[in-house]
Amino acid sequence: MSLRESLVGRSRLRLPRLSTVATHGALWTAGAIVLVPFLWVLTAAFKTQIALLSGVIWFNPVLRNFNEILFSKTSDYIQDFLNSLLVASASTVIVLVVATLAAYSISRLAWPRWVIHGLLLWAVLFHMIPPITMVGTWYVMFRSVGLDNTHLGLILAHIALNLPIGLWLLTIFVREVPRELEEAAFIDGASTPVVIWRVVVPLIRPGLAAAGILVFIFSWNEFAVALNLTAKQTATVPVAIAKYAQEFEIRYTEMAASAVLSIIPAFILLLVGQRAIVRGLTAGALK
Repeated sequence: MSLRESLVGRSRLRLPRLSTVATHGALWTAGAIVLVPFLWVLTAAFKTQIALLSGVIWFNPVLRNFNEILFSKTSDYIQDFLNSLLVASASTVIVLVVATLAAYSISRLAWPRWVIHGLLLWAVLFHMIPPITMVGTWYVMFRSVGLDNTHLGLILAHIALNLPIGLWLLTIFVREVPRELEEAAFIDGASTPVVIWRVVVPLIRPGLAAAGILVFIFSWNEFAVALNLTAKQTATVPVAIAKYAQEFEIRYTEMAASAVLSIIPAFILLLVGQRAIVRGLTAGALK
């Protein structure tokens, strides 16, 4: 082997190593960008206000902030947490039901193509509209029918906000269900609701899991609409966290403790449905 060939061989061996190092470096950088702010909030939740503002790195953890937001008589955080659970859970279930039926209608009924494309295009455009621009209209409408400052009014608003993404995701999965299975069920005497529940729904469970987790997180984190459509009794977690930014003082540590607790439901959902959401989000591209 000549010297030139040996040098070329060594360079080829080095290239994969360099690319691997670059890939790992990029992944570590991306992970740091995501984790460092969360770690800062997590540590701030166990600091005193003085320790946080003075920039102390080494500190003695305290539970004062959690005691304040959970057990103080002036705190409504637990009630706001329960409000968020109610609103996010109810809106997620309704979005999944409506989106599944709409996706089945789009994929199986003999709608003109322009109707289907127009509906999906409108769903995308509606999802791109900033929610704050619709708050005034919703407030006037809900107030006229007695739904202002109610859980039902906020649930309806969240359904309208999150239905487009649920429709898009579930349409992809319903289209992939083999028509032969449905035809066999119809031959056996099954009705359309039975076919949807017994045949279609079991086959699109990854899509339901992906759409459900995303809709729940979007509803849980929604702030602008909840701020304008709720009162003290119906406020949600994002509104509860914003309450600690007061006129003459920003209670950073209590705000951080509230943010840490607010992560728990979404974190549990992601742990439980991790495989389903990855499969659901990538299924459309793989198929």
